[in-house]
Amino acid sequence: MSPISRAAVVAALAVSTVIVAGPSASAASWPSPTASQAVGATIKVASGTYDGGLKRFYGTGDLGTGGQDEDQGPIFELANGTTLKNVVLGNPAADGVHCLGTCTLLNVWWEDVGEDAATFKGTSASQTMTIDGGGARKASDKVFQHNGPGTMYIRNFQVNDFGKLYRSCGNCKTQYKRTVVVDNVTATVPGKALVGINTNYGDTAKLTRITIVGDSSRKIEPCQKYQGVTSGEPTKTGSGPDSTNCLYTTANITYQ
Repeated sequence: MSPISRAAVVAALAVSTVIVAGPSASAASWPSPTASQAVGATIKVASGTYDGGLKRFYGTGDLGTGGQDEDQGPIFELANGTTLKNVVLGNPAADGVHCLGTCTLLNVWWEDVGEDAATFKGTSASQTMTIDGGGARKASDKVFQHNGPGTMYIRNFQVNDFGKLYRSCGNCKTQYKRTVVVDNVTATVPGKALVGINTNYGDTAKLTRITIVGDSSRKIEPCQKYQGVTSGEPTKTGSGPDSTNCLYTTANITYQ
């Protein structure tokens, strides 16, 4: 077995351990990349699974920016039905990963988030984006951006130094009802919010097994509520659990 394949197997086993461990399983350790690869044009995954072998991929040329430009291209573009696994996105990461329909991200790590770590696009209400394992650091704005309809699952994940872990698009020209399910996630300060959703479009966020580290003053808001728009800027209308949109209780949040 090659060193890269062996590293991928070890990483997959680490993710499996996270999934089957107890009710408050800890996240996997940050990996050491097996190699580095510069990416000057978006890598398009048209079918099946792309296994990066835990290499570090970073942008160069047109993708060589880590800024907040909303029009940046991604390092990876995933077609409907595809999987990206065992990848480390380095700096600069451009606009990370774009998912064009149902997709899965397994054991994907962002060392320094650019505009967004990953963006969920597509147009089907039945599509799903699953992020299982991995982690993200240094996301000054959002980690995961949800622009299309459907459901995003974020589980067995760790995040630190971030604005929001998840945001349902606040001002997309076409708006949808969106769902996010967050389970077994560890968030470490600094950070502002775990999720932001648009209650006027019927968004829901379900949070379970959340661990927040280093936030003794409890400034990180688990669930922020917004009035979404199709132009201009959305308005924040509140935060906290309820029985309609922000679906969690204080028992679902552990502070360390």
